[in-house]
Amino acid sequence: MKTTNFKDSVKVNQILPIMQEHFGQSMNLARIKLMALLLHALCVVQTVSLHKLADAMPTAVDKDSNLRRLQRFFAKYVLDLDIIARMIFSLLPVKTGLVLSMDRTNWKFGEFNINILMLGITYKGIAFPLIFSLLPKRGNSNWEERKKIMERFIRLFGAECIDCLVADREFIGKEWTGWLNSRRIRYYIRIRQNFWIVKPSTGERIRAWWLFNDLKVGQEKFFHTLFLHKGEYVYLAGSRIKNSDGVPELQILICFNRPEDAVLTYKKRWEIETAFRAMKSSGFNIEDTHMRDMD
Repeated sequence: MKTTNFKDSVKVNQILPIMQEHFGQSMNLARIKLMALLLHALCVVQTVSLHKLADAMPTAVDKDSNLRRLQRFFAKYVLDLDIIARMIFSLLPVKTGLVLSMDRTNWKFGEFNINILMLGITYKGIAFPLIFSLLPKRGNSNWEERKKIMERFIRLFGAECIDCLVADREFIGKEWTGWLNSRRIRYYIRIRQNFWIVKPSTGERIRAWWLFNDLKVGQEKFFHTLFLHKGEYVYLAGSRIKNSDGVPELQILICFNRPEDAVLTYKKRWEIETAFRAMKSSGFNIEDTHMRDMD
């Protein structure tokens, strides 16, 4: 038997009422307490290794007993991810005018690919990872997978709380842009600088970089006239930045509206990268998981 720390027990008891409020209708108290103990242990050891988590759980039982409880929990119980999203959302410091950031992260465990499509809410330098989907493949997401994760957010929290969506060059395509336009979801999405753009008034096709090639580093430009990108009407904004290697490059964005806000708002996209670092090697070491079952 091991002794428990009073302060640790207090911390666990602080989160229990919140978890009971959301999980009480679908999960018994013993499982809710186990999840609370697990969350506390995660913050202590900062790894998803079940052996280390079992040892850090503030309970009076030994490590092996905790380990068996965790193994049974993950093997037999299916978490309702909608309830988890609602609980996280209830704890957010802001709930309106939200800037959503969509991105993807992946790694391999042996020959097994783990590929996560994530939708997060940006806030003061980091994104809260709210909704995610495990993709049963390697590589980029498709527009239907992105649409599904956005529709899930709207079903849970409504579209009225969204200010805009920001996403990198992976998240492009006619169907995807068309769906965002049809739902009137404001977006700022980066495109490759060599993409073709069409002036609707003349039908002239030009490379996107041509519109912004006069910019110096630190300068930005936007257009209040519509262009056609892959057959969809968009506004354009851009700036010249230095990439991670210090080399100047153009950053060109397509927008639903308000292109004057594009460059400043798009900077918040990096906050989901910060969240990924916090979950991976700079934080909870999620890559240490040895679980292979996608569910």
